[in-house]
Amino acid sequence: MKRIETPKAESSEDAAMHPGQQTDLLAARTAPSDRRPRRDVLPPEIVEIMVPSLKVGAAAGLLGAFTGAAAGIIRSAPPVLFSLAMGGQWFALSSSYYASRQVALNALRKGEDITPTEKVKASAVAGGFAGMVGGAIRGPKNIVPGVIMFSLFGGAGQMIANAITWRPSSEPSKGFLRSKWSPVTYLSDQEYEKILREKLLRVDAEIAVVDDTIREIREAQSHPSEQLDKKDPGSSK
Repeated sequence: MKRIETPKAESSEDAAMHPGQQTDLLAARTAPSDRRPRRDVLPPEIVEIMVPSLKVGAAAGLLGAFTGAAAGIIRSAPPVLFSLAMGGQWFALSSSYYASRQVALNALRKGEDITPTEKVKASAVAGGFAGMVGGAIRGPKNIVPGVIMFSLFGGAGQMIANAITWRPSSEPSKGFLRSKWSPVTYLSDQEYEKILREKLLRVDAEIAVVDDTIREIREAQSHPSEQLDKKDPGSSK
C-alpha cells in the first residue's frame, strides 16, 4: 500500500497572515543578523570644529540681526533688510574666525598646553581668514584690506588678552578691596583671628561680671537681715 502524506497544517498565526506579510516574515528570518557599521559622513575632528563654530556664528548672527534692525529703524530704512544683511555678515565673520582659529591652534599645538605666542599666531591667521570672508561678501576690492586689518585686530586682541591673563606678578594682586578707595577693610586670616580672640575675651569678661552679679543677688536673698544691717547700721541702737 502507498503511504499518503498530508501537508502539515499551518499555525493559526501564519494562516492569519497576508501572503505579502508571510513573504516579509520569511525574508526577515533568512536575512543575516549582522549589519554593517554605519559610517559617519564627516570625521569627528571636523565635527568638533564645525559644531561649536556654527553655535558661535548663530549667536553672533542673532545679535547682528537685532543690531541691524535697530540701525534700520534709526536710519528710516527697511529694518528687515538691514537685519538680514548684518546678521548674515556677523554669522559669516564669527563662524569663520572661530573655525579657522581652532584649526590653527590644532596645527600649532606641539604639546598639551598652547603657548601665548601660538595663540597670537592662530588669532592673526583666523582674523585674516575672517577678513577674507567679510571682504568677499562686500566685494573683491575689500578682500585684501579685510585680510590685513582683521589679521592685525586678531593678533593685537590676543596679545592684550595674553597680557591680562598671563601677566607674571611676584606679589599677589591687591585688588579693589585692598585699595584706599574701598569702603570695606581687607583682613588677612591672622588679623581676623586676632579680632575674634579679642571679642571672645570681651564676652568672657561680660559673663564673669554677670556671674558675680547673680552670686551677689543670691547671697542677698539668702541673708536679708545682714544686708539690712549693712545698709542701716544706726537703726539697731
